[in-house]
Amino acid sequence: MTTTEEYGQRCSELFAAGGYAAARRTAQEGIGQDGAAADLYCWLALAHVREDDDDHDDEAERAFRAGLEIAPDHLGLLAGYAELCLRADAFDQPGRAARGKVLLRRIEEVTPGSSEAERAAAVQRWTQRPYPYREDFRTKLADARAQRDAADAQRADASYTLERAGAEDAPRQAGARAQDRPDDHRAAVLAATLAALSGPRNAPLRLLVRYRAQAWTLAALLSICTNTLLRATGVVESFSLWGLLWLLPVLILDRRLAAARRQAERQVVAQLEARPLAADPH
Repeated sequence: MTTTEEYGQRCSELFAAGGYAAARRTAQEGIGQDGAAADLYCWLALAHVREDDDDHDDEAERAFRAGLEIAPDHLGLLAGYAELCLRADAFDQPGRAARGKVLLRRIEEVTPGSSEAERAAAVQRWTQRPYPYREDFRTKLADARAQRDAADAQRADASYTLERAGAEDAPRQAGARAQDRPDDHRAAVLAATLAALSGPRNAPLRLLVRYRAQAWTLAALLSICTNTLLRATGVVESFSLWGLLWLLPVLILDRRLAAARRQAERQVVAQLEARPLAADPH
């Protein structure tokens, strides 16, 4: 029989891999087996919160409240619910927004000075500023930085593997490693990336992977020079979009790499979800 701890561990793995829907399914399955599992209600709620959608926020609130009925002092539930409430729009959700302060006080009572209490207090300070939308901007900026870091790591891994193994062997080696380590998100991203860049017609994109920064600089300079030349020759009277065509190869590469990351994420989540949680003794 699968234990609550095993369900929680699987939720953690799925959540880290970006499989929020799968994490919710796993948490709900565990709750069906153990209705008093506060940790699973916490994972269920957090996986709803990450969807950043009003309907999911409503579901998250229901999960937080159900978990707190079981374990009123559960720090994860208190902290997650407090953040959800503190970020709520006081005009659209006055009741939810008001509960944030109550939950913040409760966290301070349960664990004064904890990292959870400090984080919730930081959220409150930001939302009480004259321009609270800045908190949403800061969250979006952090997400954008995380995406940028993931893309940088993806390009670095692809460039290193291509340099060492060559265009023909690199996809095969990356694919074999991904099969040996099906839960390794980075290995899955590398395999998907090299598969997407394989073949003779993708040779220019493989070159751009290694020299993307230089390619952006060169494309920008060529774009400026093209627009200057078009104006100087009288082809156009003002700014023209024709020069931006030099940026097209780099944009195509970035879209191809983003698609490979999404594909790898789906593969890892599917592997995690398909893996048995525990051996059935029967």
